[in-house]
Amino acid sequence: MNICVFCGSSTGHNSVFADAAITLGIALANRNITLVYGGGNVGLMGILADSVLKHGGNAVGVIPDFLMKREVGHKNLTRLEVVSSMHERKKRMADISDAFIAMPGGWGTLDELAEILTWKQLGLINQPVGILNTNHFFDPLLQQMNAMQETGFLRQAYLDFLVVNTSPEELVISLIPQ
Repeated sequence: MNICVFCGSSTGHNSVFADAAITLGIALANRNITLVYGGGNVGLMGILADSVLKHGGNAVGVIPDFLMKREVGHKNLTRLEVVSSMHERKKRMADISDAFIAMPGGWGTLDELAEILTWKQLGLINQPVGILNTNHFFDPLLQQMNAMQETGFLRQAYLDFLVVNTSPEELVISLIPQ
């Protein structure tokens, strides 16, 4: 099984985010789940990949060539795929993943989460989508999603398929097919 994780290229100001990345990496490695992610060696991305690898797991990165040229590509992954664009990166990660998790991050993480939720809503993918709500980072976004539903811009069914948890281990377990 492959789980794609969207997360920040920085670590944020609170060590709880890095701790969550380490714990998520351990949870993936312990369950023999391959990490699929953006291929970076910086921020939460690098911490997560290093944790997976340190604990005997596999990590597959997908990175656009312009970021590889900036030397932010992780050089010690199980596999690193270099693609031509951000769009190709998102498509490739979706094609090889069985589930998705969003961790705290910035614009890129928000973009990836929004796109994958849209693809699920449109039926372009069927994989489960989860949010790791570390330190209640996503609470404002979840409130906005509820407002979208309450005002008629988002069907309840599209909100219901989103799995939210504050525990990395519990989130991974909830995304594994039974």
